Amino acid sequence: MGGSKKVRVAHELPTDRRKIIKKALEEHESEARHDWDRENEWKPVRFFRKIVKPGQSRTVQLPLLDVSLGDKWPIPITIIHGTRPGPVVTIVGALHGDELTGTSACTNLLSPKFLDTSGPLDPQGVAGTIRIAPLINLPGYREKSRYFPDGRDINRNFPGRPSGSTTSRVAHQVWKHLIKDTDVIVDLHAAAKGRSNMPQIRADLSHPESNLLAKAFGIELILDSRPPKGSLRGEANKVGIAAVTYEGGGADFLDHQAVNVAVHGCLNVLKKLKVIPGNPIRPPFRLNAGGSKWLRAGEGGLLDLFVEPGSVVQKGDVVAVISDPASPGLIVDIVAPEDGLMICTATNPFVTAGMPVAHFLAVSKHIELLKTKLDEHNKLIIQGSNSEPIWRDIEEVDELNLEGEWSGGNIDAEWQSINEEINEHSGEASSIK
Repeated sequence: MGGSKKVRVAHELPTDRRKIIKKALEEHESEARHDWDRENEWKPVRFFRKIVKPGQSRTVQLPLLDVSLGDKWPIPITIIHGTRPGPVVTIVGALHGDELTGTSACTNLLSPKFLDTSGPLDPQGVAGTIRIAPLINLPGYREKSRYFPDGRDINRNFPGRPSGSTTSRVAHQVWKHLIKDTDVIVDLHAAAKGRSNMPQIRADLSHPESNLLAKAFGIELILDSRPPKGSLRGEANKVGIAAVTYEGGGADFLDHQAVNVAVHGCLNVLKKLKVIPGNPIRPPFRLNAGGSKWLRAGEGGLLDLFVEPGSVVQKGDVVAVISDPASPGLIVDIVAPEDGLMICTATNPFVTAGMPVAHFLAVSKHIELLKTKLDEHNKLIIQGSNSEPIWRDIEEVDELNLEGEWSGGNIDAEWQSINEEINEHSGEASSIK
């Protein structure tokens, strides 16, 4: 699947919104970045008082709090500084400490398979600078919590304040050292507790550079999502930084397909930006969508879901039933209100009336297009989800042949002789007795 493959674009966006996005793209002219020209001088970079030379990678500990007493919460940031000029691309995971998809994807990108000589992220083959931060919310990760210890969400506190709340101070530190001088941000997430997301990209499609970045990720589903106040993506867009949010899987567990999609998407972005060699893989179609609804439980009890994140359903399909052990024989159906896609489903089977059980994306015009890429369970097959995890490839290893003979004739000879002697003495004792 080369870079020249035609991608069919399916719009499920309101007409007014489509006009706004189209106008923004037509008026947009990418800024000429002469500092990225290959013939320019390329110097070492400094990150938190550490120097990284061209063609090198280095992991630097960034303290989340600037304090003399107490835990500074140092987090690892790996800087891959290429040999030629190019953009600064920042990939982050675990803004929410219990969302492990991004942490796993970043960790896999930093494995020897990628960083070693001739690997995709070998600094000798990189143009520009890649910064990978697998774990932003260190205290939340330790406690399996979405939030920082003061109960706040860092993804509502950017750009932060140096004298604000704990979370606001952390946001300021991350913004100051990791975000404000970057060109591109890929923010990797999973769903919050109690639900699971199908792999999807969220971006403000009226922000031209973020629109282009969303397409570069190379998956089928792009949600036109104006970012919440104080979010990393929203504050980055305000200062002209391209940023997208990837969502896949859920909290407190690893969805390996979601991790796989994240890794492939990050590589696609780096290839599209010419940071690493190769052509990005493109999906057969893109679904640009805006607007969704939550399917809610009408009664309380035990939820039995018949669908998963990524399931394609038709109007009237029963997607779940609710039963109650206290009222055997009584069940309540939850049905699809129209044709569409389950972009998120509940993972907790205990529900009360009014609780969301699925996040439903109505697909009125292009349902047949989605049906061209379904598995045997009517789930949309996301680009990169079914390929083998390339970080798990078996490496060739050097074999050492050592000459010699086993003492006593075999590996366990000495222990066997001891056991035989013990057994003989046991037999003698038994016969005397």
